[in-house]
Amino acid sequence: MNGLPARRLLLVHAHPDDESINNGVTMARYAAEGAHVALVTCTLGEEGEVIPSGLAHLTADQDDTLGAHRVGELAAAMAELGVTDHRFLGGPGRFRDSGMMGLDQNRRPGAFWAADTDEAAAHLVEVIRSLRPQVLVTYDPDGGYGHPDHIQAHRVAMRATELAAEPAYRRDLGEPHRIAKVYWNRVPRSVVEEGFAKLRAAGTPFPGIAEPGDVPGVVDDARITTEIRDDSGTGAYEAAKAAAMRAHATQIAVDGGFFALSNDLAQPLLTREYYELVSGTPGAPEGEREDDLFAGIATEGAQA
Repeated sequence: MNGLPARRLLLVHAHPDDESINNGVTMARYAAEGAHVALVTCTLGEEGEVIPSGLAHLTADQDDTLGAHRVGELAAAMAELGVTDHRFLGGPGRFRDSGMMGLDQNRRPGAFWAADTDEAAAHLVEVIRSLRPQVLVTYDPDGGYGHPDHIQAHRVAMRATELAAEPAYRRDLGEPHRIAKVYWNRVPRSVVEEGFAKLRAAGTPFPGIAEPGDVPGVVDDARITTEIRDDSGTGAYEAAKAAAMRAHATQIAVDGGFFALSNDLAQPLLTREYYELVSGTPGAPEGEREDDLFAGIATEGAQA
């Protein structure tokens, strides 16, 4: 196992900052517990908007240097979470941010949305066969909210999971490996509604308040199979998540228990993170939620 820890978690995200918003507590917790936490980010986020006015020149319609800047933000965020293995799919800049759905950027050469799914998945297969994770986390088929890069990240992650386990596929990329459990990022509807109720009651320094429907991955509570919370006893993982989000300063403004993206609309900063198990055997009795992504997995060695 090349000296890797017994528990190995792989997360696949579209842009820098997605990981901190969706999985900051989870990543901080497992890194602190000694698991190998690996992040694969599919683009540099070149087409993003920029919050600080002093950095507005970075955008794609000006200097077009936002991607390189966000590489640094991601590194700073990972340092806050204690994650040392973070990489870009196919290498930095191999796939470009596609912009929002329906824009010309979707089909420009090199755009992630325009990439052949199997060709992109091959890069992830190599990572999977090298790290041999037991658990993979990514988005649902809609990418959480319909962004083309999020949808493509889902497709690539799921396809790579299949191909990595196929003995006849690309042995030059490593020995076959079957991932034991695959999760999609989710948020229970009740949690979102409660969070926005608290936000409206507390007031916000941001110009406005988002709607619950703006939160990606919201589903009925019954679909949630797994709930990960800060069990450090000190709030360390919650603090690490907030710090990681702040590190993505071009994309996120954090104020206490709330944050806003470039639209300046406040939404709750969730300190518990939720998942739907879509592949693998649940590690909790029927009707109960797992409190560990590795629940039910024997982690003494690789999962063949």
